Amino acid sequence: MTAPQDVVPQPHLLSSLERMGAGRPAAVTLWFTGLPGAGKTTLAMHLEARLVRSGRPAYVLDGDNLRHGLCRGLGFSDEDRSENIRRTAEACRLFNDAGVIAVSALVSPLAAQRAMARDIIGPSRFFEIHVATPLAVCEQRDPKGLYRRARQGTLTGLTGVDGLYEAPARPDLRLDTSAGTIDDALISIEALLASQSNGRGSRRHGVP
Repeated sequence: MTAPQDVVPQPHLLSSLERMGAGRPAAVTLWFTGLPGAGKTTLAMHLEARLVRSGRPAYVLDGDNLRHGLCRGLGFSDEDRSENIRRTAEACRLFNDAGVIAVSALVSPLAAQRAMARDIIGPSRFFEIHVATPLAVCEQRDPKGLYRRARQGTLTGLTGVDGLYEAPARPDLRLDTSAGTIDDALISIEALLASQSNGRGSRRHGVP
């Protein structure tokens, strides 16, 4: 049986900048976090389309989609959710190495889980976007009926109801999808990406 010391990382001959092509900024990860129904996936999918159509390779790693493949078999315990986030972060890191912008849309409720993702991906590549839509709005939308089931007592541990959500204290961007259009949000995200090319000292936008 292969021992851990026999598994040695192998370096690539190309850098991520070489994979992206000359003159393009390095690929990054845009990590959307927020309550169920906040609008994370909607924003992520529209952003992916906008980036790709403008000539910037991008791919959405959506929580529900991942649980049908890479993260199949994981539940919603704290341990399973942490493993779900770890796997997603590792995938984002690989996408970035390949020159692709990774757009992650996961509830990722705990600050420690998001810090782990940042460490895996790398602080210079990780942009935390808090989709801070109010709980009342998320519950009114309830696209999957999760809030209804939680209020009826047939679903336990739902983030925002009887499951903890630790809102980011200093995200790179904070958006409320009940207070603006999708285009408004995309413009803010594009401004955040543009700041990547101008250094990381003034990354934060829309943070009160």
